[in-house]
Amino acid sequence: MLVALMAVETALGALLFDLVLHDTAHEHMFNPAWSPHAKFHDAQYIVTSLALGLLALALLAGRRGDAHARLLWAAGVVAVPWASMFPALLFPGTATFDPEFRNETQFVLGLHGQMFMAVVTLAVLGLAAFLASTRRRQERGSV
Repeated sequence: MLVALMAVETALGALLFDLVLHDTAHEHMFNPAWSPHAKFHDAQYIVTSLALGLLALALLAGRRGDAHARLLWAAGVVAVPWASMFPALLFPGTATFDPEFRNETQFVLGLHGQMFMAVVTLAVLGLAAFLASTRRRQERGSV
């Protein structure tokens, strides 16, 4: 259930925050300062996140093969866009927000809101994988 929730969050998060919800979409897809090429890459991220979230849900809903392996693959697929945010900051000229939106940007525990959500999402996925692996070991031990 935890992985499924994170898959839905991943599938819809970028779509909602970068395109639909005005409070944040004006900093992204509807930012007049962004070039068409920058908007293309934001759209690419939106589509990629949607596709990865849906792929994870399909893996979780599948009935063939090892359910534990499908869960771990789904968690890994969902983790990709979130985990990629951290090394993305190492590229030249990148930042978690544009300076003109400094006063509108939400920070949680000193982290940009999106980076905080990345930490939370990755922690939940790690917890789900740990719990599933622990349960599997217990089931195998009692057989």
